[in-house]
Amino acid sequence: MEKIKNRLAQERSPYLLQHAENPVQWYPWGDEAFEKARSEKKLIFLSVGYSTCHWCHVMEHESFENQDVAAVMNEHYVNIKVDREERPDVDQLYMTFVQAASGQGGWPMSVFLTPDLKPIGGGTYYPPEDAYGRPGFKTILLHMAKRWKSDSKSMLENSSKMMKILNDTTAFDIQLGTELSNIMKPNPKTWITCYSQLQRIYDDEWGGFGMPPKFPQPTILDFLFHISHKMSKSYEGKKSLEMALETLQKMTMGGIHDHIGQGFARYSTDEKWHVPHFEKMLYDQAQLAVSYTTAFQITKHEQYSDVVHDILQYVSRDLSHKLGGFYSAEDADSLPTVDSTKKREGAFCTWTQEEVKTLLDQPLDSNPDIKLSELFCWHFSVLPNGNVRPDSDPHGELLGQNVLIEFRSKENTAKKFQITVENVEKELKIAKSILFEARKKRPRPHLDNKIITSWNGLMITAYARAASALNVEEYKQRAIKAAEFLKTHAWNNSVLLRSCYVNDIGDIANIEKPIAGFLNDYAFLIRGLLDLYECTLQSKWLKWADELQEQQDELFWDKEKFGYYSSSDKDPSIILRFKSDHDGAEPSGNSISALNLLRLSILTEKSEYRSKIDPLFLAFAGRLSGSSSALPALVSALTLHCDSITSVYVTGDLDNPELEALLSAIRQRYMPNLVLAHADENSLSELAKGLGIAENGKVAAYVCKNNTCNLPVHSTEELIALLDGRVESPASN
Repeated sequence: MEKIKNRLAQERSPYLLQHAENPVQWYPWGDEAFEKARSEKKLIFLSVGYSTCHWCHVMEHESFENQDVAAVMNEHYVNIKVDREERPDVDQLYMTFVQAASGQGGWPMSVFLTPDLKPIGGGTYYPPEDAYGRPGFKTILLHMAKRWKSDSKSMLENSSKMMKILNDTTAFDIQLGTELSNIMKPNPKTWITCYSQLQRIYDDEWGGFGMPPKFPQPTILDFLFHISHKMSKSYEGKKSLEMALETLQKMTMGGIHDHIGQGFARYSTDEKWHVPHFEKMLYDQAQLAVSYTTAFQITKHEQYSDVVHDILQYVSRDLSHKLGGFYSAEDADSLPTVDSTKKREGAFCTWTQEEVKTLLDQPLDSNPDIKLSELFCWHFSVLPNGNVRPDSDPHGELLGQNVLIEFRSKENTAKKFQITVENVEKELKIAKSILFEARKKRPRPHLDNKIITSWNGLMITAYARAASALNVEEYKQRAIKAAEFLKTHAWNNSVLLRSCYVNDIGDIANIEKPIAGFLNDYAFLIRGLLDLYECTLQSKWLKWADELQEQQDELFWDKEKFGYYSSSDKDPSIILRFKSDHDGAEPSGNSISALNLLRLSILTEKSEYRSKIDPLFLAFAGRLSGSSSALPALVSALTLHCDSITSVYVTGDLDNPELEALLSAIRQRYMPNLVLAHADENSLSELAKGLGIAENGKVAAYVCKNNTCNLPVHSTEELIALLDGRVESPASN
């Protein structure tokens, strides 16, 4: 018998569609639900989650699929389901309330709203029944409904008070007028505070920062790489590099890294990066690919470039739409076998020792006396009863399972089995290939095939930077394909869209009322386009970035108190707008905007970009001075601004081998303070146009700082000497 579907069946979000057959009469966020709540004078129950969220699945199964619970919800509430990845503005607004009210947050987020959308209560996951002295979800539903019926007036008064508290706690510490912003200047020493705070929470044994659960935190790694370049000869510089590289090495070895299928999981439940939460997010792949690319640029060690190839292979294979967009995520949960009825976390990625022994039951090519399974089990710590500690598996889903970890070096394994390191590498490659093919026969985790603009922008950056640093044409073409996809499908009548969706036959769906882009969509895509411009030197990407920045400024810039709002003022259902500065799993839109403005102010010479830079930093001055380690990308941007950026303009035909040699010398080096541009008649800055005219098609490079350029150089040796500061070339007029 076919289940009756609710209104979510008309949506495109994979998360909303997962709930389309719930007996709960779900509504999407929108006027129909709001009007029903107002006309029937009912409370709204708002549930926010995302499609790869483990506890969202649990609460759905326990409560939203339960007929009795659904009956209570349908009788007393207007029920709204929101995909937080689709509507980050709704998520941010009510998560701020939940965190303020309960002291914690997470997903699924459960919030009770008045008909005018003001929050009056909420939390995260609620168990279905009363237990251990705590009320279950059904009890809470009935309690809130009873209170609303008997005393709605006081609940409305409380909601108004709560909104005032939210307003006060999200307001800025300082009121900045235009005159004050002209007097005050950002503190150039902020990086020292940030570095000190991070060093205090650094794990000297296993890398990473803070206590478990441990997240990759690429924005911290990128900040440390920046400081290692800025202060290369100091203790702080050397320690910054050590912390960043050690963290990347330990993550590569751990179970957070998928040694069979490539890519990285979202976080580790333990300090050793051993047992992950198995979902894979696009934004993690993008940012980590950049961090490993940087590590390779600095060290030239292939252990880092190997991981870049690993990540991009996974994204190209498993998270890519045929037209060029990138999908959002893969779930942590999947069916253990095709005959299973219940999903289990990590089922797709873990192994019993018996499975490994059976699949790898063959002699080594390099030593027939040793079985491939012996070598593999030793090297990846595969144990008879599994290698997961009970405290890393509170729900018993990994009993008897092994999460592959590479804590033993290839040299160590070679010594144990008395074969060469080269043969160890060869044998492990064979073993991984066999396990990969076996794993393909397992039921795959759910794929969230939503194509989010901001995360695609991060991925364009990853492919473009890898293409430049590793000189891989395939990566450059992949970045171009993604940018062209977004120009075609996410740029609608000069409005950037939040996301694109795939229809039932795999094409991009036409959406009647698409969701407009948020700050992060603009900021991350602009950065991606600037990186793509530096990778290709095709002016069309710079021009689109410039167009997007103008629109971002119009939609999100606060003309009175400065900084960028996370959402525009176009949606009346968002009753409070926020400015985010926290660089967490994703960097903040304000942090990336600061970096973009620094680059665009040079590449376009537009005063309206330059004039926003100091006020943006001053808008977050309180947080920068007190909690700078929570804002590493913004601190990095501030440091670049205070040190001033070096720009390199190259002239000549882009197909000229002499120019390619100069570009290669620039791209292989890690220089966070460098902007690269092609100087010709298509340039957006008058300086670049003038340099292009002066050279008249000849190959040359100009190194410039603070609008003063050195005389042109024509060889890689001269250019490298200038970039290293080993020679002082006279300034050109």
